[in-house]
Amino acid sequence: MVRRFKGKDGVEKIQLRLDLGLLQMNRCGRPDGKRPHDHESLLDHYQTQLARHVRSHEGSDDGYQLKADDCAQLQLEAIQYHHRYLCLFQLGDFAGVIRDTDRNLEVFDFLDCYAENDEITWGLQHLRPQLMMIRTRALGNQSLRAGRVNRAVKQIETGMEEIRQFIQDNELTDLADGCEEIESLQDWLKEVRSRRPLSKREKLERAMNEAVQREDYEQAAHLRDALRSLKVPAKRASAR
Repeated sequence: MVRRFKGKDGVEKIQLRLDLGLLQMNRCGRPDGKRPHDHESLLDHYQTQLARHVRSHEGSDDGYQLKADDCAQLQLEAIQYHHRYLCLFQLGDFAGVIRDTDRNLEVFDFLDCYAENDEITWGLQHLRPQLMMIRTRALGNQSLRAGRVNRAVKQIETGMEEIRQFIQDNELTDLADGCEEIESLQDWLKEVRSRRPLSKREKLERAMNEAVQREDYEQAAHLRDALRSLKVPAKRASAR
């Protein structure tokens, strides 16, 4: 469904096969290859406008505002990047996914700050949980690829917490108990944790629990003592 290739112009491209044909995008820069107002993207153009405004207003952004049409154009551009990072994820290009999801988060924040009214931006903001999930998966997969399972676990936990915080901050009560993105990450977290090599403490704890279950209390007591002995050096070290 997705392939990466180099075009006749020497530019690396991505093609996504759809029911009605092909969707083709550049792998870097703006997906459609255009340079609006001689910038890499509309976001860059508006950020340049903001910087000029701040310089001419003694370091303040007061009075800078994005009109409805500006917001609509930024939203359409963000959808291009949305399609591309989904394709990049399928290709296993996790660095590209992180680049494009970070970029779209920047758009969300920019619109949140400067759109002339909140209603204009919500059409895009509701995509934030899905974007955060994809970004978390890209970060986690990048760490797993490098053999850093513990780091991947922490990244997944952080991603879930960030989505929960977004739901809480925006009072999305309908998502609080059944967010598909959080549920998806929870399932993945269980899978990733199962790959993590156990520490000495975790091995002893597991063995002790198994001994208790088989009612081998002598072995359980021995393992309990071994667990306690692990804590002694840490206490002594902290005392020093």
